[in-house]
Amino acid sequence: MECTVTWTGSAGTRSQMGFIAETGTGHVIAMDGAPDAVKPENGGANLAPRPMETVLAGTGGCTAYDVVLILKRGRHDVRACSVKLTTERAQTDPKVFTKIHMHFSVTGKRIPNAAVERAIVMSHDKYCSASIMLGKTADITTSFELLEA
Repeated sequence: MECTVTWTGSAGTRSQMGFIAETGTGHVIAMDGAPDAVKPENGGANLAPRPMETVLAGTGGCTAYDVVLILKRGRHDVRACSVKLTTERAQTDPKVFTKIHMHFSVTGKRIPNAAVERAIVMSHDKYCSASIMLGKTADITTSFELLEA
């Protein structure tokens, strides 16, 4: 797997802290820094997600992918799945995630609660590389709601 990240900001551009990531599969992700009121030349223009937001989004995508795949492999009639991630970060550099809570919303027909709970546990204990990696610095908790389609 590879990714190339290129700085797009320079003097005279709208954002001085913008970046474009191009993945090995040819997809592009824009990132930008937060505006800096004290030193505008060190800040972004809020034109794209922050790099740490993309880490969080990737983690959410990784675990949601697992949960859907595990439920489908169990022949459950899953119709929708989303996960909302909320975090706390360290106050000092490096400002790693120290707490992450993932709340899953799963919609389907006659899916047992135990199947959703099992899929989430399997993702977090075995399959989701991103959450397992972030679990080295963050306390990760989960919850879910199961909605009937």
